[in-house]
Amino acid sequence: MNTDAALLAELHRLRRAVPEISGAVLAAVDGLLVASDLSGIDPHHVAALSAAGLGIGGRFAQLAGHGPLRESVVRSAQGCVVVYPAGEDAILTTVVRPETEFARLHAEARPAAQRLGALWDAVRQPAVATAIPPVTNPDAPLATRTPMASLPAGLWSDPGGRRSPGRS
Repeated sequence: MNTDAALLAELHRLRRAVPEISGAVLAAVDGLLVASDLSGIDPHHVAALSAAGLGIGGRFAQLAGHGPLRESVVRSAQGCVVVYPAGEDAILTTVVRPETEFARLHAEARPAAQRLGALWDAVRQPAVATAIPPVTNPDAPLATRTPMASLPAGLWSDPGGRRSPGRS
């Protein structure tokens, strides 16, 4: 299973575990959409707003001296949006109905956020270099250090037919 399918499967699993979830989005911390199991709402806007909301919530938690942010909840008349950190570089956002039992939601969503974050962090890890880059010798002749020195000799002449100093 590829990473995109694994991320989407985890979002589907979360929605099956908590039926009050009407949608879920995984976003990068910069607000770009990673994966979505959301209908009726633009997931790109949700991703961007989730990043902003989590940033503000995290700053509030830090300012209050209450430790790292566990989730940020926005309650409205028709439901809630709950945003969870997911690893180092991702955010899980759930859109839930107003009758949602938050203890159950948190019990399912926090581990899901950890799994999603681990998947996303693994994808974001830089690939290990397999080739050793050549070492540049600062004392090497100019032709081996810069592309200008390897141009054909005819390109080095002045428009009047004179050659640049040091060139034949």
